[in-house]
Amino acid sequence: MRIPMRVDYGVRALVELAMRYGDGPVQTSAIAYRQGIPESYLERLMSALNKSGFVHSRRGPQGGHLLARPPQQVNLYEIMQELDGNSSPLDCLTLPTDCMFADCCAQKEIWRTVEDSIQKVLEGTTLAHLAERQCALIEESDLRADRWEPVAGPVSASV
Repeated sequence: MRIPMRVDYGVRALVELAMRYGDGPVQTSAIAYRQGIPESYLERLMSALNKSGFVHSRRGPQGGHLLARPPQQVNLYEIMQELDGNSSPLDCLTLPTDCMFADCCAQKEIWRTVEDSIQKVLEGTTLAHLAERQCALIEESDLRADRWEPVAGPVSASV
């Protein structure tokens, strides 16, 4: 399974907002820098995330982006569905009429099991989980000084 760049960048941006949940708006340029996402691409992506209800965006000098819901209430499956739409490993799982073997295919059962397992993992993984893990990894790495400023307070209290 390949994760599209749009999903990867979108999740990284949302995790960045989750790490700063409750601290006020975060500017696109700050997210782009910390996450290594091209700013022009991120601007379009944040606009899409705003339209889909994942973030609230504010313009102006005090503007930026905020998560629209608490990070505990946003899971990876819904993000992936919004940004990619089709996470099936095979087209025949979503469009069985397009395959002449759909009714008698042993592979289809295995790929359906794979798809169901992936969906279960994604549904069980929230932005809060990812933000907490990201903060722990930053604390353990040398990247902290170069890219991330410390997140105020304990992670579990802010996410």
